[in-house]
Amino acid sequence: MSFNLDAIRQQFPALARNAIFFDNPGGTQIAKQSIDRVTRYLVESNANHEGAFETSIASDAVLDEAHRAMADFYNAASPEEIVFGNNMTTITLHISRSISREWQAGDEIVVTRLDHDANVTPWVLAAQDRGVKVNWVDFDVEDGTLKLDDLQKHLERKPRLLAVGYASNSLGTINPAQKIIKMAHDAGTLVYVDAVQYAPHGPIDVQKLDCDFLITSAYKFFGTHAGILYGRRDLLEKLFAYKVRPATNKLPGKFETGTQNHEGIAGVLGTMEYFEWIGKEFGGEYAEGLAGDNYQGRRLELKKAMTAIHAYEYELGRALLSALESVPGLQLYGLADVRRLEERVATFSFRLKDLPPRVVAEKLAQYGINVWDGHYYAINVTERFGVEGKGGMVRVGAAHYNTLEEVARLRESLMRIIAG
Repeated sequence: MSFNLDAIRQQFPALARNAIFFDNPGGTQIAKQSIDRVTRYLVESNANHEGAFETSIASDAVLDEAHRAMADFYNAASPEEIVFGNNMTTITLHISRSISREWQAGDEIVVTRLDHDANVTPWVLAAQDRGVKVNWVDFDVEDGTLKLDDLQKHLERKPRLLAVGYASNSLGTINPAQKIIKMAHDAGTLVYVDAVQYAPHGPIDVQKLDCDFLITSAYKFFGTHAGILYGRRDLLEKLFAYKVRPATNKLPGKFETGTQNHEGIAGVLGTMEYFEWIGKEFGGEYAEGLAGDNYQGRRLELKKAMTAIHAYEYELGRALLSALESVPGLQLYGLADVRRLEERVATFSFRLKDLPPRVVAEKLAQYGINVWDGHYYAINVTERFGVEGKGGMVRVGAAHYNTLEEVARLRESLMRIIAG
């Protein structure tokens, strides 16, 4: 069965609003299955961890199932490799303290100028604390792609860690993550992958990537405000955890400090149920292409779902690129070659003539179109383009519930702004 957009959109109550959501890179709308899980948790199993009574037992069952579901989504080897937390930034700040505890003065690490600052500054701060040198990988300002020759030079120095994004939240660039991870491992370097921007747009397989750590935030893929870290079990078991004394040393609780956002984690489980529904309803034509990966059960349905989403968003990305390039006076940043659409997600940043990005965003809001402006915490990108002091850029990002008609509305609105 082909991708049924009407059925998809019915799963998102917020889409009943008279608005077009192109603000998705900053946070998507939430699926009904996730909302239902949150409500059901609060009504039926709202309790703290490891109690002897019914609601606590039920609560723990929901949390355990959420860990299993996210292990399936990532294709992790076990649920013990899944760590929940408030968000990507908070988890990364926390885990960076544990990882950097083993660094010595004179060691080196590598970060990139293409990344969201949440995968930069936590490591820079940790390096400062430990007397470690930070090396920066630049990106090509012409097409927004990471300079792999620059990366290779830094890896020859045998750094302790590489922090790199799967996809740019600013320019939409998809980094060749599997290739980058192998390059790092050949140098004996650990790799911490920020997959927050990539997760809504395509399948993730941490075993195939062979990454050491990978992290996402569920509110960027149609769920609740929660961060989810994958860590290789041997690394998580070895790392020192900063936690209070009564807390468990067993995974995954070793790094899930304090009382977690249980209803938020339940909402993540609901999002996995939404993806599983997509896989069963619309992912059948992709099963054959996934046969060689030996996915089974829910893992297979989730991979079918994300493959179907990726295929539909390819067409959305093509339409967005065409629409934006047709607007006079619009300067697009990053990959703009239609032949290279597979190297990006449908996230685009631009400036419109001499208009401040905030003004463009406000005018689009008047037309019922939600977009972001500024640096979106990818401040190194806006600095590199020389626009940080000029309001940054306007960012539009499509998700699989967006339509070609909405893309046309965006173009029409931008033309009206120019005619102003």
